[in-house]
Amino acid sequence: MNKRLFIGNLDFSITNQDLKELFSGECSVTSVQVIRTLEGKSKGFGFIEMETEEAAVKAIEKFNQSSFRDRIILVIEAKSQANRTFGENNRRYKRNINSYKDLNSKLRSLRKRR
Repeated sequence: MNKRLFIGNLDFSITNQDLKELFSGECSVTSVQVIRTLEGKSKGFGFIEMETEEAAVKAIEKFNQSSFRDRIILVIEAKSQANRTFGENNRRYKRNINSYKDLNSKLRSLRKRR
């Protein structure tokens, strides 16, 4: 079973091949993807898929908080999209939506009175 890892705080000039070379020396890497913008510039993070759970644990232990191209990189287990939380920003957004709903209901009630 493949295990996906999140790699953060990467140098913006890093390529998929650079990341694969870094991790494949220690463990067997299934796939590598540096996330890029529509213009093709790196966003500074990526994902690596390891062949086994044990390989993923070894990679986390070895590379998390290590230096790579003058940056301290973060290596953690990637969360599935269903399990992600967006914290305080998401709550504020919901509050704003609710305030718009309240405003719309007030406007409707005013229109009915006319």
